[in-house]
Amino acid sequence: MSKSENTLDQLKEGSISPQEAQDAARLSEPADSAAAKDEHAGIDWVVTGPAAALVLAVVAWGLVGSESFANFASQALDYVVVDWGWLFVLASTVFVFFVLFVAFSKFGHIKLGKDGEQPEFSTFSWVAMMFAAGMGIGLMFYGTTEPLTFFRDGVPGRAEGNVGEAFASTLFHWGLHPWSLYAIVGLAIAYGTFRLGRKQLLSSAFIPLIGHRLAEGWLGKLIDILAIFATVFGTAASLGIGARQISSGMEIVNWVDSPGNALIVGIIIVLGIAFLISAASGVGKGIQWISNTNMVLASIIALFVLIVGPTVVIMNMVPTTLGSYLQDFFAMASRTAQSSEDAGDWLSAWTIFYWAWWVSWSPFVGMFLARISRGRTVREFIMVILLVPTSVTILWFSIFGGTAIHLEETGKSIWGDGDATKMLFNLLHEYPFGAGVSIIAMLLLATFFITSADSASTVMGSMSQRGRLVASPIVTVLWGVLTCAIAVIMLTTGDADSLDNLQSITIIAASPFVLIIIALMFAVVKALGDDPLYLDQKNQRKMVLRVAREYRERENRELVKRALRMKNRREEGAAATAAAVPDAPATAEAEAAVEDSSDAHSYVAEDLDGLETMSVYDGDKVVEVVDAEDVADYINNRNDENGDGRS
Repeated sequence: MSKSENTLDQLKEGSISPQEAQDAARLSEPADSAAAKDEHAGIDWVVTGPAAALVLAVVAWGLVGSESFANFASQALDYVVVDWGWLFVLASTVFVFFVLFVAFSKFGHIKLGKDGEQPEFSTFSWVAMMFAAGMGIGLMFYGTTEPLTFFRDGVPGRAEGNVGEAFASTLFHWGLHPWSLYAIVGLAIAYGTFRLGRKQLLSSAFIPLIGHRLAEGWLGKLIDILAIFATVFGTAASLGIGARQISSGMEIVNWVDSPGNALIVGIIIVLGIAFLISAASGVGKGIQWISNTNMVLASIIALFVLIVGPTVVIMNMVPTTLGSYLQDFFAMASRTAQSSEDAGDWLSAWTIFYWAWWVSWSPFVGMFLARISRGRTVREFIMVILLVPTSVTILWFSIFGGTAIHLEETGKSIWGDGDATKMLFNLLHEYPFGAGVSIIAMLLLATFFITSADSASTVMGSMSQRGRLVASPIVTVLWGVLTCAIAVIMLTTGDADSLDNLQSITIIAASPFVLIIIALMFAVVKALGDDPLYLDQKNQRKMVLRVAREYRERENRELVKRALRMKNRREEGAAATAAAVPDAPATAEAEAAVEDSSDAHSYVAEDLDGLETMSVYDGDKVVEVVDAEDVADYINNRNDENGDGRS
């Protein structure tokens, strides 16, 4: 019987729902059939129009009323981190343990694609793309600054100058927590898209919870609008950080003096053109090549600092970082404003800020991870996403943060005026060939800029076209231009805090996504629990247990029959049985009743301890009462003969 015929029979019998039958039918389709259906999907103006209007409205507010915009952003950010910070702290740790549960559960072997489908990208390219999209510019910006800041200023409840605590808190912000967040979103979308043939939309991931009608109706549209809105501003803020750091690098290598807004705008325009070309070429070409280039350039810079820097100190930092992180994991995960006197302000500036920042990136990073993970298993997807970037993060912060702290301890501080955009270049210039490596660092920032913007515009293009796997280059370019324009406007208007305002509004706009991700956990479990492969294996386990149970019942019935024959040979036992039940049928009749009864009750030897008699039933009717000792003796004797100690 074919899978389709079996599914139809199950639907007629009522053993599966219509939605489950539809998903099973999609699972049996060829790998590319679902994608082909949406290949020519047009723009969804119900999503694209409001999202674009909302973005432009915020930009207009920033242009016309920059002061009121800045005040609103500051107050709203305080509300989010102060009043709702506990939710971010609690949920982020729940996300880590949730994805680990899914990875090591019976769901782990399920493919994010059709059964037998091979991964679309090589493992190297896959890891390179996920890392570049998820962390790139951030690691370049904070890799040196954050450990040094925590070392100089300390963390809540701990003294200044504690290397282990500085690295533990840094890795806590950049390790398992953000990547578990991305894994939930990516898993939900990848499973629905490549396993079931659903649209590559965040709203489609909620079908197991809210059904097709709401997912394709107003609620689904609202989810997708918010996803695009968060993605635009999250990406624009990242591009702003990258452009500012590149301009600082150009100043340090003496290419420019006192770089201003004109230079930053020029950097964004040039790199914007580059990533638009990459985006138009498609994820399988442009971003794959640039991501591989990222890995090579990052390796060159890291190896340079490792070799010419304090090598032994750096190597010692690796186990120190990992050990401190694991040792203090739960203490850091439970750190709240009540932990110490200054914990509230510190959490607002760092931990809660990071959690909200990662949430703001989760729609596009998660969707991009889904896009490049076709053909992987659930377990492979989760474990690689958690462990590989975290391992690279440990190495990166150990090399750059460890070197920065070593220079601080030896009186060669790179802190300067505290400008975080300059610290990486200050570090490189402490060593030979620092100017040349600084140029490589600026090039790496540029390629990270391109991959982040490329992946974001690709995702927004897909969401704007009803989840097309390969978005139209025109739509992708339009979102890329709009994102670059926002970065330019927000960096060139207002005062020196314009980028801070952009970051603040991004966090505010994306904060509702923490509730969406919590809901996604339930959607993921429900979807995987209805997977045909999982259900087939579950039914197979039930069948094996049923066969084993039936075999045991037949064996126990045989034991009771033999015990009855033993009782019959014992005159005292027969007399006791006759006295207890005068009208009991003959032993032969009782044996036949036991043989025919599907409800016969029997007991293994240890279950008879303390019982004087046991009853043999035929349905609800007692057909025999036997001496419990007879059955126990028989079973024990049989076990002794078999040498296994138990029937």
